[in-house]
Amino acid sequence: MPTASLQLCSELISQRRCWTPLLAGLALVACGSGGADVAPAPAQTPAPAAQTLSLPAGYKLVWSDEFEQAGLPDPAKWVYDTGMNKQGWHNKELQYYSHARAENSVVQDGKLIISARLESLDKQPDWGGQRYTSARLITAGKADWTYGFFEIRAKLPCGVGSWPAIWMLGSQGEWPAGGELDIMEQVGKEPAKVFSTVHTTAGSGAHGKGGETQVPDACSAFHNYQMHWTADQVSFGIDGKTHAVYPNLKTGKAAWPFDAPQFLILNIAIGGDLGGPVDDAALPIRMEVEHVRIYQQAK
Repeated sequence: MPTASLQLCSELISQRRCWTPLLAGLALVACGSGGADVAPAPAQTPAPAAQTLSLPAGYKLVWSDEFEQAGLPDPAKWVYDTGMNKQGWHNKELQYYSHARAENSVVQDGKLIISARLESLDKQPDWGGQRYTSARLITAGKADWTYGFFEIRAKLPCGVGSWPAIWMLGSQGEWPAGGELDIMEQVGKEPAKVFSTVHTTAGSGAHGKGGETQVPDACSAFHNYQMHWTADQVSFGIDGKTHAVYPNLKTGKAAWPFDAPQFLILNIAIGGDLGGPVDDAALPIRMEVEHVRIYQQAK
């Protein structure tokens, strides 16, 4: 993917945002408005209970971050998405996403820590009046992938009003035409419920397709959040157990735009249509990530 001239405009109507990354300067600028139309949960397409998910034979590691170097996240791998701070993020979200600020994103003790805090960075030129800070890290312009086995080992935040996510967006094209793959989402008001969702033109926003499962210790223990994406289907799982499968029914790009590259996103949103009311006393909260590993079939 070119790093100097790529333009990405993803109008994220329901659970997402809209931006155009100007990757030459690592600046992110809003490219539209979009509305908010978030349902309490996506349409569920649960996988068979006995189905498992594991690294397929013949796959090799093509990209990873083991978070071994203390300090700010590796700038060769991650970009900070701050493009909607001034206008305010969609879905009535309440956070300000900071840039290269250790209080919100830092590597220490072998883990990436994304923290959401109760604070107002009113001295920042792009501050939009937010009372909360957080971070949103993306690989856009650094790396993207078409197909593969994705594993992110993480411990989720626990606090009413939190909305952490591990997800992917199409590297080119508007949303939802470019597709969206939500490997993991959770909200603090239901901390044991973890869900995965696919968004396409045929099923976007509150009409996304996916599934959910219960992870009682999601906020106190690390788990492997996984996705296996092939030309035939996308499967989502936790610790090797599948909870959602989205098949390619060969009906066209409206339902299957997933033959093109997508980039990875890690973030904690605060409040909004899905996050709901915020318990200020619960802050700060944090999502800890032990590793990100991406495998693809050996050629």
